[in-house]
Amino acid sequence: METISPHGGTLINRMAAEEEREDWLKRAKELPGWKVSPVTLSDLECIATGVFSPLNGFLKEEDYLSVRDRMRLADGTVWPLPITLPVPEDRASEIREGKPVALRGEDGRIYAVLEVESLYRIDPRKEAREVFRTEDENHPGVNRLYRSSPLRAGGPIRVLNRPDHGVFSRFILDPADTRRRFRERGWRRIVGFQTRNPIHRAHEYIQKAALETVDGLFLNPLIGETKSDDIPADLRMKSYQVILDHYYQRDRVLFAAFPAAMRYAGPREAVFHALARKNYGCTHFIVGRDHAGVGDYYGTYDAQRIFDEFRSEELGIIPLFFEHSFYCRRCDGMASYKTCPHGEEHHVILSGTKVRAMLKEGIMPPPEFSRPEVVRVLIEGLKGSR
Repeated sequence: METISPHGGTLINRMAAEEEREDWLKRAKELPGWKVSPVTLSDLECIATGVFSPLNGFLKEEDYLSVRDRMRLADGTVWPLPITLPVPEDRASEIREGKPVALRGEDGRIYAVLEVESLYRIDPRKEAREVFRTEDENHPGVNRLYRSSPLRAGGPIRVLNRPDHGVFSRFILDPADTRRRFRERGWRRIVGFQTRNPIHRAHEYIQKAALETVDGLFLNPLIGETKSDDIPADLRMKSYQVILDHYYQRDRVLFAAFPAAMRYAGPREAVFHALARKNYGCTHFIVGRDHAGVGDYYGTYDAQRIFDEFRSEELGIIPLFFEHSFYCRRCDGMASYKTCPHGEEHHVILSGTKVRAMLKEGIMPPPEFSRPEVVRVLIEGLKGSR
């Protein structure tokens, strides 16, 4: 049974074969290089395993400028976010185009080698305006951009060691793995769901509504770097397991961790998340209210409208757009503004900030907002942060 083609037509694999790996590890000890951030480390893994297909490395200048300004690689392939490698200024004199460099983690371990084909400087404020739609340094994505070196190196990578995901390791499935599992299950139509938050009743509602139209749900929560006030990944993963055990048909759900970092780029990141799930083998992708948003930098449905800027055949995955969902006490069930005729006084709606504050105080949100089994896991886990 055929699965959907990866973005760009080929599932990228930049993991070094064993013999090649040993050779590069020896060579890398003598190469110039530097320690990279956790975000870059997650990018390395996602590139190498095909999650970011068709990228085979960090963007070179021509591709970077095209992505920044047109949301496309230089060859015209849709790609909405710059995946670039910052070079520390104190290493600039050691880096040469045409020469390899070694990339180490904060633990000092060599994780990858980059063949430098392009060395260039970015304009951080221009990138902030184009990608994040703001130059405000309070935006977490913009803040990270401003704190990084504007010097960038682009070129293909070879990953020699994968990051250790610790307790999350059993949840890591590469695109080759998920595609195989979809085939084994006989799934032809698969809907992907991205989240960096615990699943509340509105998430559950739209996931199950989408699942009614396809063969399976790929629940793919992000475990890479997030902002400091987001619910920690280890706690979220426990909450996902609890809700899956109690409220989902498990033979219709494939659960795996998404090792990428959050960019908080709103509309552009919604397209990015869709393409990554296409690489995992999904045919459909759920785009809800304020996808990948933060604060009030983006309009409520901007992340849905951006898909109109592309032809369906160049995306190759079908976005499913959902209205804001909530529990209506008059309807006595989950609903949305499309389906519920009652006033907002009957709707159970809580902001993420409000819910996090309640959980840290040990206060149970109403069961109409979140399943009590999930809330108990979160309250117990957040006790230490009060």
